[in-house]
Amino acid sequence: TIYGVYPRSRISGRIVVEGRAQQFASPQDAIAAGLAFVTEDRKNQSLIVKLPVAENMTLAALKRFVSNGFLRLRAESAAVQRSIEQLHIKTPSAAVNVDTLSGGNQQKVALAKCLLTEPRIFLLDEPTRGIDVGAKAEIYALVSHLAQEGAAVLMASSELPEILAMCDRVLVLCEGELTATLARAEATQERIMEAATALYQVTPSQPEIV
Repeated sequence: TIYGVYPRSRISGRIVVEGRAQQFASPQDAIAAGLAFVTEDRKNQSLIVKLPVAENMTLAALKRFVSNGFLRLRAESAAVQRSIEQLHIKTPSAAVNVDTLSGGNQQKVALAKCLLTEPRIFLLDEPTRGIDVGAKAEIYALVSHLAQEGAAVLMASSELPEILAMCDRVLVLCEGELTATLARAEATQERIMEAATALYQVTPSQPEIV
């Protein structure tokens, strides 16, 4: 909903970016405002796996490479190659289909696609699910670098070690309700799990006296 996929009627509250209230009717609106979204399901929502690496990377940022109605292929190719090198994407070439890559490299392509839109806010949903340890470490390093450069990162994850290692502030949800907001120094596995199950905790009733 924040990214403009679903109607605002699903949520309450406001979306404010750099002090300005925003109304996103579509992902295009969100991209124009500086947001990027890497979904939980990269194969069905973040990528078109039967298309080449290059086309997936530039799909959301094509207007950067269009002049007078024509696609500037040289500029597009140069941007794709820079992304492959910067994110250490292991691929035979930018022309192979995304479904031929490993899960970790597919996720890097999804991140490259976001980066080419030049966003300031990243929405990352389970950004390291189903990828190997080496690719995880590289993605953690990239996210940390983006934050150090001034980007805002909102990450949803079900992996506690990932949350504890990456987040400056932890918001815990249980059944869709916010049950805790923890600063980094306060966040522990025990406190997070307690808040994540808060609505399931039943206080034993007093014994009935007959």
